[in-house]
Amino acid sequence: MNNIRATLAIVWRIAIPYFRSEDKWAGRGLLAAVVAMELALVAIDVLVNQWQNRFYSALQASDWDAFITQIWIFVGLASLYIALAVYKLYLNQWLQIRWRQWLTRHYLGEWLSGATHYRMQLKGDAADNPDQRITEDVKNFVEQTLTIGLGLLSSIVTLFSFVIILWGLSNAAPLHLFGSDYMIPGYLCWGALIYAIFGTALTHWIGAPLVNLNFEQQRFEADFRFNLVRVRENSEQIALLKGEGAERGRLLDRFGFVIGNWYAIMSRTKRLTMFTASYQQAAVIFPYVLVAPAFFAKKIQLGDMMQTASAFSSVQGALSFFVTAYRSLAEWRSIVARLDGFEMSVNSAANLPAHEATIELKAAGGGRNIGLEKLCVYLPNGTPLVAADGFAIQTPERVLVTGPSGAGKSTLFRAIAGIWPFGTGSIVIPAKAKLMMLPQRPYFPVGALGDAVIYPAAPGAFQAAQIRDAVVSVGLPDLADRLGEDGHWNRMLSLGEQQRLGLARALLHAPDYLFLDEATASLDEPSEARLYRLLTEKLPQATIVSIGHRSTLDAFHTRKVAMVKDGPIHVLGKDSAPAEPEPSAAR
Repeated sequence: MNNIRATLAIVWRIAIPYFRSEDKWAGRGLLAAVVAMELALVAIDVLVNQWQNRFYSALQASDWDAFITQIWIFVGLASLYIALAVYKLYLNQWLQIRWRQWLTRHYLGEWLSGATHYRMQLKGDAADNPDQRITEDVKNFVEQTLTIGLGLLSSIVTLFSFVIILWGLSNAAPLHLFGSDYMIPGYLCWGALIYAIFGTALTHWIGAPLVNLNFEQQRFEADFRFNLVRVRENSEQIALLKGEGAERGRLLDRFGFVIGNWYAIMSRTKRLTMFTASYQQAAVIFPYVLVAPAFFAKKIQLGDMMQTASAFSSVQGALSFFVTAYRSLAEWRSIVARLDGFEMSVNSAANLPAHEATIELKAAGGGRNIGLEKLCVYLPNGTPLVAADGFAIQTPERVLVTGPSGAGKSTLFRAIAGIWPFGTGSIVIPAKAKLMMLPQRPYFPVGALGDAVIYPAAPGAFQAAQIRDAVVSVGLPDLADRLGEDGHWNRMLSLGEQQRLGLARALLHAPDYLFLDEATASLDEPSEARLYRLLTEKLPQATIVSIGHRSTLDAFHTRKVAMVKDGPIHVLGKDSAPAEPEPSAAR
């Protein structure tokens, strides 16, 4: 019971924001229309139940005129039922797509807000494969929530509608056993209730493991698909290393989890289906067994017996909702659990500064320099990485940061960018200053080359001539004629070409502070020198901070800072002179 309450609370938390959103009136209107049509369909079922009594009584009495009349009544009821069923489905699908659209935008907004997606990876939270949760899980949540919710509503209304009919029929057709009548008020209703309780209890006992099995199946499927994507994205490196055999083995290992869990689902589903199918088939004959003695004793007519069987079937079906929908409920609960885990992971990453000691970013109104004050940068596990106090990056100087691998150079850049929260102290950045970080492997979204170069600006933010000039200036005249061509540029271009386009992006955006994290490491030294001269010429007022290891970079920077690794903490020095007397200080 506690699990059911917890699941319903999660469903309410996920579902209700849409019906309070800017699209609430459309959502509420569609939901109300669908509910009204569902209730109308139940009302038609009640009318058909009453029609069965008249129809079969006409057959028993060989009344031709009554028979024809009932045929026409059925045609009218059937036509109305078909119209309502068609438009209920249509409006239901319309509600699904609107709800899914809002929920997808909401999750994308939360996930891609303030580097939350990046922090989720750093924290190692359990929300595996966010892509699947935002696509498949959202789609299935909306679809199954409506299906199960409407099915439950229909069952409740059907139960109350037909239990009254069945109670009356129980009095009209008393239990007839061994030549005697036994007046048991509503015995047909009690029979349906006992039958449904028995079936529900056994169904839950047999099918309960399906909840966890479905959860695991979704996780294994997503993990297998994710690794297939990784192979595609890194196909060149795999081919160069002749790693096809190793990748095949790794993929088959992951697929083995999919197969193993699927066999477990098959086994449990076989048992559940065996019981539910037996239960449903027995339900067809059970009401006739109860009322047949009264019929053969001439206590009721054929029409009464058929109406009783139909009403009993409706009541029993309503009471057995959890039996017939158990597998769907198990899948639905696993989807709800996955979305709940995703929401908790997003909230944990988004609220990290409120719950843990984090690096504070301060905006300096009149300042022109970036300052590090009592800064200590940690790894996610709490291990100190970089420490600095009273260090400033002045405008418009050129700073070269060097040091061994693992000294925390790139992590320091991430902290300045505001996406690395682990640490203490503060980083002061001039108000309204434009910062741009260029990593060693720049990111280009799939699409038109021109749009990829100006990312993250919106398409059309720069004129085609501006983009063309920037691409030509970084030494890629051949690509300047392909700005309208769509492609997966991170796969189609060499790393050197990608780095040149990254610098073209910097020229277009003209940031106040440009941080280059080995952003020219794949270029030859003459090309690197030409591009640094280009940055000096095109961005004379920009402060450039570079991470690099080549001695040739010294000529393009006015200041050099060395980060040294000595024990658990790396201290950032203030200038190029050796820091005395502390041996752990960087110089």
